[in-house]
Amino acid sequence: MLPPFPPYAAMLGLDAVDDGLVMPFAPGLIGAPGRLHGGALAGLLEIAALRAVLDKLPPGAQVKPVSVTVDYLREGQMRDTFARAVILRQGRRIANVRAEAWQESPDRPITAARLNILIIAASTD
Repeated sequence: MLPPFPPYAAMLGLDAVDDGLVMPFAPGLIGAPGRLHGGALAGLLEIAALRAVLDKLPPGAQVKPVSVTVDYLREGQMRDTFARAVILRQGRRIANVRAEAWQESPDRPITAARLNILIIAASTD
């Protein structure tokens, strides 16, 4: 079972697909004319990374991004965008994650991100 989406994910229209997420195109995602907004792309990557980590943790655990670095590799066109994240290393308190977003092919990412994510263990009340 996948963890629930945060409210920002609902605003972006995110949905789970295969091993990642899809952000369906919507006019509200346009930044510069004819291009997706960089903040929407960064949000997609962050949520993909958070979900990848949460999926590996026991119920009740929480995660918070500590650092996020986004590389904008090419323009996001006005079409659906896909993302997935890979945990590079996960310790007890921090996970290092790489996330990528693409439109045409996963081999041609439009954005990529490196994230350090704080892991907060579930309380044992």
